[in-house]
Amino acid sequence: MFIEIEANSAMPIYLQLAQQIIEGVAKGSLKPGDSLPSVRAFAADLGMNMHTVNKAYHYLEDKEFIRIVQKKGVFIHENGVRKASELDRLRLIKELRPIVAEALCLQLSSAEIELLIKEISLDLKEEK
Repeated sequence: MFIEIEANSAMPIYLQLAQQIIEGVAKGSLKPGDSLPSVRAFAADLGMNMHTVNKAYHYLEDKEFIRIVQKKGVFIHENGVRKASELDRLRLIKELRPIVAEALCLQLSSAEIELLIKEISLDLKEEK
């Protein structure tokens, strides 16, 4: 899996890392049960601070995308790909709301926003 971090991005590095791992799960390049490198190894491979990788891993663990098993490793959670719960849906609405508001401020129509979402979804599915 290729990780690309933009150091000059406004998005924190740990979120960039977490989102790329989630994208790997969405694309199918990371499957439930697959192992991820240890915090130390991943940090060394990416040339970043261990605390940054640790923060990304805990973020992903909270969202049930990974499972951290003491003395065994880090694994893609068996529920990493699952049917959204009502709590998942509410969280996604909260996270998407500012993006949709920005799109509307940029005078994108609802149809254009919907098309963007479809394009992203197709792009993620095509890479499986």
